[in-house]
Formats: sequence, C-alpha cells, structure tokens
Amino acid sequence: MKKTVAIAMGGYTSECDVSLQSGKNVYDQLKDVYEVYQAHILKEDWYVWFDDQKYPINKSDFSVLIKGKKVTFDLVFNTIHGTPGEDGLIQGYLKNLNIKQTAADYYHAALTYNKRDCISVLKAYGIPTANNYFYNQGDNIDPDAIVDAVGLPCFVKANRAGSSFGITKVKAKNEIPQAIAHALKEDDEVIIESFLEGREFSVGVINYQGEVRALPITEIISENEFFDFEAKYYGKSKEITPAELTSEETQSIQELAVKIFKTLKMKGLTRSEFIFHNGKPHFLEINACPGLTKASILPQQAKAAGISLKDLFSNTIEMA
Repeated sequence: MKKTVAIAMGGYTSECDVSLQSGKNVYDQLKDVYEVYQAHILKEDWYVWFDDQKYPINKSDFSVLIKGKKVTFDLVFNTIHGTPGEDGLIQGYLKNLNIKQTAADYYHAALTYNKRDCISVLKAYGIPTANNYFYNQGDNIDPDAIVDAVGLPCFVKANRAGSSFGITKVKAKNEIPQAIAHALKEDDEVIIESFLEGREFSVGVINYQGEVRALPITEIISENEFFDFEAKYYGKSKEITPAELTSEETQSIQELAVKIFKTLKMKGLTRSEFIFHNGKPHFLEINACPGLTKASILPQQAKAAGISLKDLFSNTIEMA
C-alpha cells in the first residue's frame, strides 16, 4: 500500500513563490511513487490543491476532507522556505500530532534559521566564520562601532530570512542606516558581517541510504556584486557543478559541511554556503529546507552525483 504524503509548500515570507515551485517539483517526481497531495501552507489559508480545487486543511489533526473522504498523512515532505517550515514552527506542530516530516526537527530548524545563533554555536566548535555585529530593531545605530567590529565593505543581512532577501553589501559608513532599514523589512533582527574575499561555494549534505554524505560542490560566480535574489533566480550568475577545485580543497569543504550537518543534528536535505578565504572554507549559513526547483542548486548537485530527483526525494521520505 502506498504511503500517503503531503508536500508542504508556500510559507509566510518573501520566499513563498519559490517554495511553491519547489513543492510542485517534488510532487511531480513522486506522484507515481506515493499517494501525494500538494498542501499549501499560506498566511491567509491552509489547503490541499486537488483536481484544480482547494480543500481546506483541518489544523486540529492536519487532515483534509476530499469529496467526502477524510485523508490523513503518513508523512509531510517539508519544502517550505522561511517560516513556518524552516524555522521549526511546522515541525513542532507536526510533532504534537505524531506526524513525521522530512526536514530538521523543530529546535534544530529554529537554530539554523537564526543566522546569529547558528554562527555562535558553530564558532564554539571551531568552525571558521566572518566577524559579525548584531543589531535589533530599536537599537541605536552606531556606524563607527559597526565598522570597528567588521570593517568595510561589509554585509548587512536580515537575521531570519532566506533566498538573499534583506541583504545589502555596504561600502561606505553612511550607507549603514539605509542597509539596516532594508534588512528590517524582512526581520526585526539584523546580522552585519565582515566581507570575506574569496570564491563562494555551496554544498548539499544529505542522509542518503543511511549515510551522511556531501554532494558535489557548486561554485557560484555572480554577475552582480554578490549572490542576491536576482543572481539566484534570474540567471545573473554562473553555477559550476562540480566546482573546479583541487582534491584537497574539495575534501576540506565537504568534510566541514558534513561536520556542520552532524554538529547541528540535521536531517533530510540541507545546503551550506562557504567562502574559501585565506586558504580555508569559512561558513556563511546553512539551509534546512533548500530550494528544490528545477533551477535550484541541490538538484544540480544530485544530478552530478548520479542521483535522480525521484530517487533523491524518495530516499528523503524513507529516511524520515
């Protein structure tokens, strides 16, 4: 008997549209393998899209009534980017209902979604990162203190956001207040990081057939100043998979990515970002629910590893 799987997609942030594309791609790959349903988790509504109709989700038990038949789910494939799927909220909700899901557990998801907390934890394990400065909405903005801490140029980022939303590369001290205002549109917490000169890499780490493994590395070469939303989704970047690296460089990035996955007790499909700076990889961030669209980086890496998307997504369900 086929497992009944809800593909959770959407979310409450600027990443909603990308998540809907990710979810649809997973649905298309799995619809012949499992009994799958597209579960749209949106600010204004939760519903299953079935036969070109909306069927409301009963939040008391995450079930849906379709044409008079109650459908419950063995598992949720979590493709929600941002809140509530990447920050632990949906995980905690499903945990209370005893429904398994594919991504990191609620605490670990919340930790990785909070860039400041995640970096603070990993620094304690000796993971190299950029220098940083934390700002909360309502704090006094002190450009001198910020430049003393991180230098120029620097990156001003929304602390809890993805897909390069709420990020600015700042080159002059007088640009800092405007960059903070831009980040605050996405979150009331901001992280300001030193600029790391070097090549940028992204690597997926997954639990594949019971073994934690790093996928082939992607080098990101942006036509813009950095890998922003336009570069990521509108072709303003080159993504080279596998990256042109020596075997030693490849090993150093992949081993660090696996160490981070295990240290943070991650699950499912993840993707970590690094800058290769001064001869070693420096951690930028980890995505607990990375993009799974046809244009996304992790599917490219799986293909380079000889893993089909159907196999990748099916394995994710079986591991969960």
